[in-house]
Amino acid sequence: MTRDEFDAFCKKLPATTHVIQWGNASVWKVGGKIFAICSGWGEGDFPRFSFKCSDISYSLLTQQEGMIPAPYLARAKWVQMEEEGALSDADLKAYIEAAHKIIAAKLTRKQQKELGLAG
Repeated sequence: MTRDEFDAFCKKLPATTHVIQWGNASVWKVGGKIFAICSGWGEGDFPRFSFKCSDISYSLLTQQEGMIPAPYLARAKWVQMEEEGALSDADLKAYIEAAHKIIAAKLTRKQQKELGLAG
């Protein structure tokens, strides 16, 4: 997945916002809270995708080749894809969608309702 594909996918998720932070990282939020990041600073540098995940997914993914605990965010159960192809695009999208849901579920009911995330 390219950075542009990552941004296009995240943009389609409900109630998301996007900022460029920490140099040139593409940061995606829901309700002001981050759920996924694409970093990669050098020209031609492979984009590194980081995302929030469940406890079980964190345990499984950090044992997988090409996946590491995300720097600075591992204590909050975030992982980073360190090697291109460590996850298929379909799997990466599924994990990003799950990250969005995990973060959205942590918002207050009022926030969820205001963002159209709750009925």
